[in-house]
Amino acid sequence: MKNMKSRYLIISCLGILLVTSTAFASLSTDAFQKLKNVEANSIKIPTVVEIPFDNDYVETNLFAVYNKTRSSFEPYYFKKTVSDNSVPVTAETENGYDAESVLMIDNNLVTYKEFPVSGDKQGQSRIILKGVSPITSSSLSMMLERYVALPNTIEIRASLNGAEKVVLATQRLNSNSVSFPKTTADRWTVTLTYGQPLRITELLLRQEGSKSSSQGLRFLAQPNNSYVVYFNPDRYVSIAVGESGNLSSNNDVVRLGEIMSQNNPSYAIADTDMDNVPDIRDNCVDIQNPDQADINNNGRGDVCDDFDKDGIINLKDNCKNDPNQNQIDTDNDGIGDACDGAESRLTEKYKFIPWVGIAFAMITIIILFAITFKRKE
Repeated sequence: MKNMKSRYLIISCLGILLVTSTAFASLSTDAFQKLKNVEANSIKIPTVVEIPFDNDYVETNLFAVYNKTRSSFEPYYFKKTVSDNSVPVTAETENGYDAESVLMIDNNLVTYKEFPVSGDKQGQSRIILKGVSPITSSSLSMMLERYVALPNTIEIRASLNGAEKVVLATQRLNSNSVSFPKTTADRWTVTLTYGQPLRITELLLRQEGSKSSSQGLRFLAQPNNSYVVYFNPDRYVSIAVGESGNLSSNNDVVRLGEIMSQNNPSYAIADTDMDNVPDIRDNCVDIQNPDQADINNNGRGDVCDDFDKDGIINLKDNCKNDPNQNQIDTDNDGIGDACDGAESRLTEKYKFIPWVGIAFAMITIIILFAITFKRKE
């Protein structure tokens, strides 16, 4: 009997571990939009394999390699050889070049350029992308730092030899990518408006006809293990992996055949405050406001705005229309002294008094009933 109980306990623990690891994998990979399933059935010993990505559009070098057999994530190395026809691009703002502008084109999702806002007005910034030679493009993608909403609007102008034209008229931004008629230019001006602080990790001007001659993802595969390679995340995600061997060496690398890419069924657009409004469209990313109310149309929702400019957002401000940074509330009624016109009322200062009155009235009524009933006897 004891052995039977032990078996049930072990099976239950294994089940819990399996569910937990599966949930962890889903939680860690729900930022990735695409995946490839990989079976390591052709190898006999641990071998570095390379998964080709020559026919895939890879937006960033951030991947996740999940070993389904071991329920763990694996280290990886992304090898990319850029073809000669890819035009180098520089980035700057309307204020000229600064050290942070390059962070938007460094192919690194950890770094970002920040565009702050001030006051109750929308922020506006111009980002200028320059090619060392003309670039032909028809789309622009924007990667954002975690917990950051998309800009409200975008406009794109293209210049060639000094002649400028609008290729994308000002429009509301509803996704990370925009398309426009195929255009050749050596200077691209991207104008953004935003109501909340904006952090851009990558700004990708897709170049027509430009393609890497070779790109592939390497990891150490175990015989007869199954893997899922996730790629193209819409935000930065940190995934813990174990120690890595030398994956950059070309010795004893097995390059597998082309593997078809699929949409990631567990992909979930980020919604930090869980109000059913994705972060990229949420005018209060960290505070639930499903109604998205924005009475002054400044791009910040009313609950996270600061109408009286006292440094305390409306949701937490006990006088949202009157500055009172100290938030003093003498009678503890939830209304700050600065906007409470009834601080001297005894019942507000001592909230128990009305209840004492009600209790006294009830006792009096009960006594009167008792006296009346006794007289009738």
